[in-house]
Amino acid sequence: MTKAELFSHIRAKQSYLCVGLDTDIRKIPAHLHRAADPVFEFNRQIIDATADHCVAYKPNTAFYEALGAKGWESLQKTIGYIPKTHFTIADAKRGDIGNTSGLYARAYFEQMDFDAVTVAPYMGSDSLMPLLEFAGKWVVLLALTSNAGSADFQRMLTNCELFYRPEENPALAEGAYVFNSDTKTLFQQVIETSQKWAGAERMMYVVGATQTGDFARIRQWIPAHFLLVPGVGAQGGDLAAISKAGMNAECGLLVNASRSILYASDGDDFAEKAASEARKLQRQMAALLDRYCG
Repeated sequence: MTKAELFSHIRAKQSYLCVGLDTDIRKIPAHLHRAADPVFEFNRQIIDATADHCVAYKPNTAFYEALGAKGWESLQKTIGYIPKTHFTIADAKRGDIGNTSGLYARAYFEQMDFDAVTVAPYMGSDSLMPLLEFAGKWVVLLALTSNAGSADFQRMLTNCELFYRPEENPALAEGAYVFNSDTKTLFQQVIETSQKWAGAERMMYVVGATQTGDFARIRQWIPAHFLLVPGVGAQGGDLAAISKAGMNAECGLLVNASRSILYASDGDDFAEKAASEARKLQRQMAALLDRYCG
């Protein structure tokens, strides 16, 4: 799916909702365990209930990998069931190089026909290039994530010097940093460096919904790119604040909700409740699109 096609679906549905299919077999309603493939049956009903309210689906592959071969079969059937009008993201967070990265690309782009796959940037351009060889497919690069531990590395400063011996610079206390004019956080360096590898037609960035204060400056760095934003719903991200700071003329956001939709109910009405939660988010998004992307 092209960027223009994705935006066309967003405009038509007045929604930039991505439903995360993080299907935990331990949490699905008990009656579904009688089905031949409980995970797929749950996903099928969730997709039927939410397809009118969202533009994308994002299965986290760990939930399927944990079930072995049967889990992969469930994932394959799920991807085959999602309408082609919806953007699909394999949330696999791959990050290897060379032939291995190319094999990941074949798995997600040829075998399963996802539109995009999430990639960790730690090993640099070698992790992305084999995936970018597949025409029409996207890389979603981790930039600034929602988890508390994101600060361990993503906010580390680059291009600065650390002085341990005050005698070398008496004006500085021991262990003080000297900041150069080009000092940047690591996540900023990731965003800026990766611009050399692919443009806004092939690359998105993961920016967590809990990082609201960073959206405005991230949008300045990458004005045309889509941002995949997890963390709305159960994780408490502020949809209005994110939309105000992060939206561009083509919307530029895919906001993901998983648990708040999937597990809105654990009873026979789970699909109905999921539809209600997705519809509620879609209505909020319609108003925000009119305000910030009109």
